[in-house]
Amino acid sequence: MPGEQRSNSRSAFNRRSELLDEINIRLLGELREAPRMSMSELARRVGMSAPAVTERIQRLERVGVITGYQLQIDPASLGLPVSAFVRIRPAPGQLPKVAALAEELENVSECHRITGEDCFLVRIHAGAVDELEELLDRFLMFGQTTTSIVVSTPVPPRPLPLPPT
Repeated sequence: MPGEQRSNSRSAFNRRSELLDEINIRLLGELREAPRMSMSELARRVGMSAPAVTERIQRLERVGVITGYQLQIDPASLGLPVSAFVRIRPAPGQLPKVAALAEELENVSECHRITGEDCFLVRIHAGAVDELEELLDRFLMFGQTTTSIVVSTPVPPRPLPLPPT
């Protein structure tokens, strides 16, 4: 039932937020700045033992506060200098097919279900505009697209702000 999912999500949120004590916020801040830092270095920075820090980090991972560690690669260095955001409005009954196609295409780096007139916001990377056009044509089988090509990124992706300690 939808109401049950919300209450489960709310209780998961409460469990996660309960873990955000001052020490864990400091740990998150250190990892946000240097995600490859060793547990011993992290422990030294927060004044704890390495096993205690390791246990805290593993608990934050287990409950979903830390959802992963990412390698960021410049798409242009991989031969994909064209980046575009595509809004997709699926035709009736085509919504699952749009999501499946976005998951299938390696050039799609993000796919978000959104509110408003369109249902999806997808980020696509391509080697050239004609390659982007071929990718867009695949989505056109399932609905309408509106494409915005990225010209520059004045604010690159950045970490979320942490609560004050």
